[in-house]
Amino acid sequence: MYLVGAGPGDPELLTLRAARLLIEADVLVYDNLVSQEVLACVPDEVERIYVGKKASNHALPQHGINALLVEQAQLGKRVVRLKGGDPFIFGRGGEEVEELVKAGVPFEVIPGITAASGIGAYAGIPLTHRDFAQSCVFVTGHLKDGSVDLDWDMLARPRQTLVFYMGITQLATICDRLVEHGLPGTTPAAVVRRGTTRAQRVVTSDLAGLAEAVKAAGITPPALTIVGEVVSLQSRLAWFHPEEGDA
Repeated sequence: MYLVGAGPGDPELLTLRAARLLIEADVLVYDNLVSQEVLACVPDEVERIYVGKKASNHALPQHGINALLVEQAQLGKRVVRLKGGDPFIFGRGGEEVEELVKAGVPFEVIPGITAASGIGAYAGIPLTHRDFAQSCVFVTGHLKDGSVDLDWDMLARPRQTLVFYMGITQLATICDRLVEHGLPGTTPAAVVRRGTTRAQRVVTSDLAGLAEAVKAAGITPPALTIVGEVVSLQSRLAWFHPEEGDA
């Protein structure tokens, strides 16, 4: 049983081990966040089981996914559980591994490039910079109970970069709470949709206007939100322009 990180979307960002396991798999259990470009690397003869999750629309609830993985592995199949980004960064990989341990199923975890670093790089946004940010915080924009009850005082501290995963549906609330807790409304911010792929779109704004800018641009999940002074570098450092055919 292998929990494999698919990276942020570009298939060339797969690790060599991940790419090999996709070819050798008997069964592929994959998420909504796995790009079509990565799925194209999987041979046609590999059985595919989709267990993707979208807001309020889960192909299979998490406990069902856990049971499925155990069942498939106990059938003696070479199972690859493919997750967007990295399995252990907001990928529920830890929950799935716990179930494998309980069932006595041997497993390995193959890390992937997480969305924050991969998408930040392709969007021209360095997550840290000596002049702007000495720390970077990865934050879920969607808690297990559906709320965004976060440590806003900690998140609103200066000289750090915030990266919100799965936060588009709560974007207005996230921006409002950060401003309410002391982060200036003029703080640069960005939302990147389908980062690292040919469908990548980047919307930049200040924090106060980000939610409206994203709404006006018609941005929908999956997308990543980056907040911090490093976003001010985006217009100068952006190198990936899929609409121009650049690689």
